[in-house]
Amino acid sequence: MSDVTLVYDDDCGFCTWWADFFAERSDFRIVGFTELTDNERERLPDDYEECSHLLADGRVYSCGESLEQAFVRSDLGDGAGGLVKFLRNFRDYNEFREQMYRAVADHRGDLGVVVSKTPPAQKKSDSDDS
Repeated sequence: MSDVTLVYDDDCGFCTWWADFFAERSDFRIVGFTELTDNERERLPDDYEECSHLLADGRVYSCGESLEQAFVRSDLGDGAGGLVKFLRNFRDYNEFREQMYRAVADHRGDLGVVVSKTPPAQKKSDSDDS
């Protein structure tokens, strides 16, 4: 298994769909907010629940950068690392990446109507009610 961990909101159907998407195309460890260890939580920013994160190479990549790095490190991004490294030299690219992430995150409820999976956190709470 990889030493790369993708951290996501496991109470969001759209986010769960994306986490599964990367799980099928990488060997990342996929961890929902409700499953974080104390050590993992300490590595994340205080407002970690605001976006996804990728823990890799002793670093924490957050929000748009987390999905950019997930893409580059997955089977999808074979050969894209050089292009992303080049693009990161431009402030406009970095701003655009984060704006796009935020636009999608702000509309994940609507997007979840199109692509979604039952979030693990909801499965747990359903079984707790029995």
